[in-house]
Amino acid sequence: MTQSAIRIRPEVEADHPVIHDLTRRAFAPMPFAAGDEQDLIDALRRLGALSLSLVAELEGRVVGHVALSPVTHESGAEGWFGLGPISAEPALQRQGVGGALIAEARRWLSDRGARGCILTGDPNYYPRHGFLPAPGHAPEAEPPEFFMVLPLAGDIPAGRFRFHPAFHA
Repeated sequence: MTQSAIRIRPEVEADHPVIHDLTRRAFAPMPFAAGDEQDLIDALRRLGALSLSLVAELEGRVVGHVALSPVTHESGAEGWFGLGPISAEPALQRQGVGGALIAEARRWLSDRGARGCILTGDPNYYPRHGFLPAPGHAPEAEPPEFFMVLPLAGDIPAGRFRFHPAFHA
């Protein structure tokens, strides 16, 4: 499979149950997963807090998903977003689906003049997409060793970020 075979598009309502099931299956074998990532996406959508929700299609079938939601910073700095959950069909993981979704999410953020993006995730994966380890900026409820920041415009503000409240509901 090549990344050019993957089509990225915004979600539509018919995708909601597919995204839910895909996310559940993608995170099931992950030792660091809470097991409720699919419910988090549903909650963000229900609360109007999905800034961006993209799916990846391969041969007309949804094989990946990424969500962006607004985050806050204790300094009051604006223009930051949280990336995740992000998922790929288990049989297609490590084949470019996630990378294609991250690249499109980055384009969306840049086009809107976002200051940057944060996430909690695998420190062996996300740095290849420009994310920097940032344990000192981790929200209190997040494991600092897995917290990363992608600055897009300006410096990372001093202090801690906070994900949308749905992340800890």
